Amino acid sequence: MSTDTLVPVFAALGDETRWSILAALGEGDASASALAGRLPVTRQAIAKHLAVLQEVGLVESVRVGRELRYRVIGTQLSETARRLDRIGAEWDHRLAAIKRIAEEL
Repeated sequence: MSTDTLVPVFAALGDETRWSILAALGEGDASASALAGRLPVTRQAIAKHLAVLQEVGLVESVRVGRELRYRVIGTQLSETARRLDRIGAEWDHRLAAIKRIAEEL
């Protein structure tokens, strides 16, 4: 996952409502109407937030009868977490090098 793909994901996750929607979908697939019943947001606002999450690849829609349900795409979230872990490991490595240099002085 490149920085080009991380930035839109983080921008999408930076919104509190989208984060709440993603957390709710983590508990199970749901329609926009069902999510609106659980969250203090209108169905229209939920639909707009879902479109953003879908655009960055964090959720996908699935038709179940006449209902359109959304679910989290775990691979995208896992890849984002792995990228963050790599960034953290790189910083740990740099900080350890600074510590070694400081202790040698």
